[in-house]
Amino acid sequence: MSEQDRVDEQSKDRSLENYRVAPGAKLTTDEGHPISNTDDSLKAGGRGPTLLEDFHFQQKLSAFDRERIPERVVHARGAGAHGYFQPYESMAELTKAKFLGDPSTKTPVFVRFSIVVGSRGAADAVRDVRGFAVKFYTEDGNYDIVGNNMPVFFIQDAIKFPDLVHAIKPEPDNEMPQASSAHPSFWDFISLIPESMHMIMWLLSDRALPRNFSTMQGFGVHTFRWVNAEGKSHFVKYHWKPLAGVHSNVFDEAQKIAGKDPDFQRRTLWESIDKGIFPEYELGVQIIAEEDELNFDFDILDSTKIIPEELVPVRPIGKMVLNRNPDNFFAETEQVAYQPSNVVPGIDFSDDPLLQGRLMSYHDTQLHRLGSPNFVHLPINRPVCPFSNNNQDGRMQMDIKTSRVNYSPNSLGDNLPAPVAEADGGFVTFPERVEGHKIRERSPSFGEHFSQATLFWNSLSTGEKDRLVEAAHFELGKVPQVEVKQRMLDRFNKVDGELAKRVALGLGMPAPTEPATPNHGQKSAALSQENTTKTAKGRMVAILAADGVDGAQIAMLKHTLSAMHVGSEIVSKFGNMIKSADGGEIAVDKTFLTTASVLYDAVYVPGGAASIEALKAHGEALNFIHEAYKHFKPIAASGEGMDLLMQSDLKGIDLSQKNGKVSDELGVVTSRDASDMAAFATAFIDAIKEHRFWLRPVPGTASVEAKAMALNPPASAVSA
Repeated sequence: MSEQDRVDEQSKDRSLENYRVAPGAKLTTDEGHPISNTDDSLKAGGRGPTLLEDFHFQQKLSAFDRERIPERVVHARGAGAHGYFQPYESMAELTKAKFLGDPSTKTPVFVRFSIVVGSRGAADAVRDVRGFAVKFYTEDGNYDIVGNNMPVFFIQDAIKFPDLVHAIKPEPDNEMPQASSAHPSFWDFISLIPESMHMIMWLLSDRALPRNFSTMQGFGVHTFRWVNAEGKSHFVKYHWKPLAGVHSNVFDEAQKIAGKDPDFQRRTLWESIDKGIFPEYELGVQIIAEEDELNFDFDILDSTKIIPEELVPVRPIGKMVLNRNPDNFFAETEQVAYQPSNVVPGIDFSDDPLLQGRLMSYHDTQLHRLGSPNFVHLPINRPVCPFSNNNQDGRMQMDIKTSRVNYSPNSLGDNLPAPVAEADGGFVTFPERVEGHKIRERSPSFGEHFSQATLFWNSLSTGEKDRLVEAAHFELGKVPQVEVKQRMLDRFNKVDGELAKRVALGLGMPAPTEPATPNHGQKSAALSQENTTKTAKGRMVAILAADGVDGAQIAMLKHTLSAMHVGSEIVSKFGNMIKSADGGEIAVDKTFLTTASVLYDAVYVPGGAASIEALKAHGEALNFIHEAYKHFKPIAASGEGMDLLMQSDLKGIDLSQKNGKVSDELGVVTSRDASDMAAFATAFIDAIKEHRFWLRPVPGTASVEAKAMALNPPASAVSA
């Protein structure tokens, strides 16, 4: 068996095929005792007391009582998926990591996405940082990239992490709010920690509201080290770029999703894989030669900083595909244990003080959560390569070791297991020269905190800036302490003077009196989501229909959407079946009661006079369209379907002038003449690729009002 076949076979074992219930399986205790009745406890008479000797009852209830393990302090709510990673080319010139050295090798992976602040019972679509953790099951052991969907972090030194988490979690006196940073203790802490300002700009941006995990970027956050076979070292930054593009929800939409479907992001991931629409991500790296480490105007070991792609381009090196859902959520997604300290030969650490603290903290967390150093024996954590050492006993020891020796060196067991020489692939730490006094202080190179926050602000589109300002209004509007808000306005003033004025305006406070820090004017195109990939693959379309709908129009559009890997669902007032105009039956997927506009990426209204008249009389159908329009989503209508759009009163678009031809105005695709459905479908798919139409005039939203405020702020608000 080849090495790759062995890796594939051992990865297949992790699918838990060996743990499935076999056909005809009989009920037993955990020790294998056959059980005749699991519905009634053993009693002294039918109405008598339960007997202590009922061993099955005791085992069943004691196992149930212990089903919950301590949830993660952060990243408690997550979703996972299996897949593989394959490099595009050999990276052997830069690292001796074997899984990056052969483009024909597919390395099994397990990925866990998560929110940071909320508990396991929180909703998915909250404003928060997202975890993006990847476990590679390589032939040299497990390698974990434990990152986030933002490339920077709040703090520079891990010793501040407990303070950060205490501040952002529910407040200790009342345990509120859940999964939210919009409360006094968080902003009090942040207003006193200037190093957090760059991360705060990301947190207030659209990046904190990803549409789903398939359209979410990932980053390793820290600077790591690659070492090749000759011992040459380079610094490296990791980037995961989704091939579906980087897209987000708007805040109003996210709040409604949290209520309509708290599981929206994990459900979308599961259903996408289940349908064969596999999420794909390209792994890219920024490579910095050792001799260039100090050639930037920031410190590359500072986790509150990025390396702009204009300075060091991201080099694509491989692709990850997620193609299998977990067999059991608890056994895999909940028990998977990621550790930044899990590295393979060819990959090493930098002196980033935030990373250095995580190397200890993550392992300590797993010991607490999973209760034993033997958590690596769990199937989801177990490496695909053989492993052996002299560790012994403890909870969850699953290996039956037969050797008489458990120490090293030894002569009674041929001195096995034996250390592996570096020449044979043994891990050797890079011999970095280290010297200095034992002190508690921050490097002066970590001392500048605002220029990259300004870079981020400058790089956003007008709409992205508007939504960031709106987020600041919401978050700080939840803080009653004026002094905290004033400190934050002073922080914003160091990022950009106009930003500070706009935030102050929404808070009803005077702008800072101190002169603003001059804006350096620099931008980085990669920081705006509007410069992302445009594709329709993986999107979901709601088709609104009732009895009398034109079934041919539905069939044509669904066929075209499916060919482009776009999903669609029929939404109607009642479930089961509706009748088409030609007498056929069409299955209803969801009703207006069981779904909502916010759960779809686009909306289509087919023709059929009777169907449209029924939908006109149903307020939820009109609200469905209005909400999709308000959230800037593509909307399409053919034939009489245009009449429903006209009744929905889409502001700024005159549908009465659209006759006979396919037309697309600000993402509203219409055709009164449905004879050319192919051209109509093509235009609709092109609109879906755009994801959102941010220039759409939607009165009552921040996209319009914030622009007006920014251009013409009241003199009293900005002169103080």
